[in-house]
Amino acid sequence: MQLNWAEEHTQALREYLAKGLTFSEIAEALNARFNTDYSRNAAIGRARRLGLSGPTKPDRPVRPKRRPKARSKGAKKPRAGVPAGPRSRLQVLKRAAALKLRCVGIAPRHLALIDLEDGDCRYPYGGDEEGQPITFCGHPRREGSSYCTSHFHLTSGPDIMPERAAGRTPLRLVEAA
Repeated sequence: MQLNWAEEHTQALREYLAKGLTFSEIAEALNARFNTDYSRNAAIGRARRLGLSGPTKPDRPVRPKRRPKARSKGAKKPRAGVPAGPRSRLQVLKRAAALKLRCVGIAPRHLALIDLEDGDCRYPYGGDEEGQPITFCGHPRREGSSYCTSHFHLTSGPDIMPERAAGRTPLRLVEAA
C-alpha cells in the first residue's frame, strides 16, 4: 500500500487518464511501471483529489434501470389507501418519546453509592440530565436480586420467573463393582 504519491506517479496517472484507461488499468500500469502497490481505489482517490475526471467508459458495466411493468387489463388495481410502488413495503416510523419508568408505590431513600449497605436496593434515580446526581433507592433488597420487590417487578418482564431455581448437580451413574 502506497501512502504518498511521488510526482512522477501523479504525472503517469494524468497521462493514463488522458489515454482513457480505466482506473483498474491505470493502477496495474502504475504498479508495473514503478514497482508500486496502488489499488484501483487509490487511483480513483488521487484523481479526485487532483480534480481530474475519470475515463469516459465505466470501469464496471452499468445495470440498466428496471422499468415498471405495464398493467394488463386483468391486473389488480392498487388498494385504496395503500401507496403503490417499492416504498409501499417500508413504513416510516416516528421515534416515540422516551418513557420515564418509576415506581408509584415506593418513595426512594435517594442514597449515594457510598452510603448503600449490602442489603439495600441498587435501583438508580437521576443522572438523566447533565450534572444531575445519581442516587439509589436504598430500601431492603429482595432475596436473590439487586433490587427491592417493587423495582424487581418494574425491571422484570412478565415471562421471567419470579424466583430462580437453584441449579442441580447432574447425577453420575457409578457402576457397581
